[in-house]
Amino acid sequence: MKQTQQQTSTARRRSALALCTQLAAGGLLGLLGLAPSLSHAQAGAGKEVRVALIYSKTGPLEAYGKQTQTGFMMGLNYATGGTMTVGGKKIVVIEKDDQGKPDVGKNLLATAYGDDKADLAVGPTASGVALAMLPVAEEYKKILLVEPAVADSITGDKWNKYIFRTGRNSSQDAISNAVALDKAGVTIATLAQDYAFGRDGVKAFRDAIKKARIVHEEYLPTTTTDFTAGAQRLIDKLKNEPGRKVVFILWAGAGNPFKIADLDLKRYGIEIATGGNILPAMTAYKQFPGMEGAAYYYFGIPKNPVNEWLVANHYKQFKTPPDFFTAGGMTAAIAVVEALKKTGGETNTNKLIKTMEGMSFETPKGKMSFRPEDHQAMQAMYHFKIKVDPAFAWGVPELVREIKAEEMNVPIRNQR
Repeated sequence: MKQTQQQTSTARRRSALALCTQLAAGGLLGLLGLAPSLSHAQAGAGKEVRVALIYSKTGPLEAYGKQTQTGFMMGLNYATGGTMTVGGKKIVVIEKDDQGKPDVGKNLLATAYGDDKADLAVGPTASGVALAMLPVAEEYKKILLVEPAVADSITGDKWNKYIFRTGRNSSQDAISNAVALDKAGVTIATLAQDYAFGRDGVKAFRDAIKKARIVHEEYLPTTTTDFTAGAQRLIDKLKNEPGRKVVFILWAGAGNPFKIADLDLKRYGIEIATGGNILPAMTAYKQFPGMEGAAYYYFGIPKNPVNEWLVANHYKQFKTPPDFFTAGGMTAAIAVVEALKKTGGETNTNKLIKTMEGMSFETPKGKMSFRPEDHQAMQAMYHFKIKVDPAFAWGVPELVREIKAEEMNVPIRNQR
């Protein structure tokens, strides 16, 4: 007992001495005019990391946005071992709905950085919204980790040093789909939506095609439900061409461009090809057994511990497999936690940028790395062929082969 009291007394004396030393130092710093630095450092040593997640909770890409949110929260859980802390700090997620509107997304990001004191932000769903948000990240000098918006210009000519992207870009989509379609004697016409995602996607696809010929680009409004006129233009451009004829579809969100098959394309020997998509959209793929393309993700393809965890836990929680953008959301969360682990929980932007440039991290798709030049995550893609399996409501993309990151010569488009 006596020894315990003595220890307590000694501890108190030490605490008092430490406090006096701190006060003296503060007084000295004050005299030197350096006191604000000390208070700023103390403020920065808060107990929270604040992350804004801005996505299309409503709007035309609502289905994608909800998957991103689910994947992001699951990813934080996975990467922190269920603690939701990193570097001794609690991770606080501030969710915002951009409704798929560029002006709304822009304002929400400014509010997140300014009023909500977010240390960094993740999102958005739509490319148009992302492009509106990029200058805000630069203005506030804080990181925006783009997931899943795809347009090349995000890490291309509209890029700034505060932008990182875990989502794939249009070039990665295009190069991997070209692997499936770019053969001599093939004639291609493209069908895409008339906005950044569609335009950037087709440009990247055209750049990636070396042997096949692209004879027509058809752009339709994002709200299109009647594809008859567009389909007729595609047919007219392709029907008299020799050899293999393909309509390559690049579409996101609402509307079913696969309705063009109703115009009996087979009569003209015209095939349809497309990339991967969310499972509800892939129900249309059942009409096209043997259709080839390339996918960013399908839950049954990657074989690694992160994907096994995601698939098992998603089934457990939702009784369904994880989807296209669930994997993306998880990837973004893992990247955030890995970066903060490396900084010891410090959220200083310049330190995070330095840490994240060139950083590799494990994801449901295997290893990804942020390319130092434009902060684009380099990643594998999957060449598939559609198989019809009565056990699944959608056309099942069977792996033809994994196209590794190092096989794809993804252009650096940011003139850094």
